[in-house]
Amino acid sequence: MGDSGRRIGVAVDFSPCSVKALRWAIDNLARDGDHLIVVHTRPAEYHESGEMLFFETTGSPLIPLVEVSDPATMSKYGVKSDPVTLDVLNTAAKQKKLIVVMKIYWGDPREKICEAIDRIPLSSLVIGNRGFGKLKRVIMGSVSNYVVENGTCPVTVVKAGDHE
Repeated sequence: MGDSGRRIGVAVDFSPCSVKALRWAIDNLARDGDHLIVVHTRPAEYHESGEMLFFETTGSPLIPLVEVSDPATMSKYGVKSDPVTLDVLNTAAKQKKLIVVMKIYWGDPREKICEAIDRIPLSSLVIGNRGFGKLKRVIMGSVSNYVVENGTCPVTVVKAGDHE
């Protein structure tokens, strides 16, 4: 992958907070020729085809941006892409000459994002922090905190603004 072939991961769930993290990664980290890898997780119980069952352990193949932009392709994975996210990705790919791919995992986002760091492997990861209230964070556990603690590459947490 050459010198500039860094693999920058961004955890994306299509929320405004993850779009903010994505923009931050593109504006502050990504350089021409980098691989921008969008890591998306789905609940484990979602799979109806044998293909999904196979992917549940390994995650999807790396999906090129042209396919990520195609709703028919994405529906095979049970993912409905967000137009704002797609626009940000397509613009970044053109302007910064980034190689943009998506990898989808099924299961606990905390574990699967850490798995992505090791398996892809990623040079760094950017993740949004929705800023849940204390109670919800106690019950659900913060995905970003878990990834910061357990991830094996540098992790940048982009905080959601109060207005989101």
